[in-house]
Amino acid sequence: MVERLLAAGVPVLVWNRTRAAAVDLADRGARLAGGLADLAGCATVCTTLTGDDALREVTVGDGGLLRQPAVPRHLIDLSTVSARTSAEIRAAAAGRGTALLAAPVSGNPGVVRSGGLSVAVSGPLEAYQAVEPVLRLIGPSVVYVGDGEQARLVKLAHNMLLGVLAQALAEVVVLAERCGVPRGAFLEFLNGSVLGSPFTRYKTPAYAGLDLTPTFTTDLLRKDLDLGLAAAGEARVPVPVVALTAQLVRAAATGHGAEDFAALLLEVARGAGLSLEAG
Repeated sequence: MVERLLAAGVPVLVWNRTRAAAVDLADRGARLAGGLADLAGCATVCTTLTGDDALREVTVGDGGLLRQPAVPRHLIDLSTVSARTSAEIRAAAAGRGTALLAAPVSGNPGVVRSGGLSVAVSGPLEAYQAVEPVLRLIGPSVVYVGDGEQARLVKLAHNMLLGVLAQALAEVVVLAERCGVPRGAFLEFLNGSVLGSPFTRYKTPAYAGLDLTPTFTTDLLRKDLDLGLAAAGEARVPVPVVALTAQLVRAAATGHGAEDFAALLLEVARGAGLSLEAG
């Protein structure tokens, strides 16, 4: 995302809790901040973090953005976190005169680089209108969904469907393999059918070649499914298929938490007593 902003000529100051993760961006034209406090003087700050605790740490924690003498005018959070945490931080931000925009994204690093990122945004409309041009440099699909925490629910619902699709795809792929159909051939057929999609096509190398290099880890999918189930419980919406999928993802995360969520395929194969080889 930083690379896309730099390519568009936007000056970017970057900071990461793991400094080494940001150093290579300096070679691409970004400026490295000496610390988190250096970002507080920027008019617009974007955050992308692993979860609720990390977002709290960099915003309202000791030394956080919202604890500085000067604070940003707009805070755009691109993470997937709970609506409750988002609301807490929104209130703290408003108390300092900062408008928080929840803007969770959909798309792995390859999708971002190719310009296919999708962004759901919620928060004050005036703030959204002010930063929309920046968001469209990051990804072309930017949808405003409401003035509160609606974007958080949109992303959780998206990842609930992602989990269900990933599990279902793993099951039918293993069934095909068990019955003598090579995984690659089955996926080629599927991708050319009405059920083929960008999702099935971009996961084909992982499912056919057993490439579990993480684009989105099983642990992160487990975290998002848990958040989604909590949201469904609060809204009193039954989601039995998602609930079952969450159980299967939790089991897969036990041994494959740091690997790509395509590891669900290995768990289905293990249940079928089938040993898979890269194809």
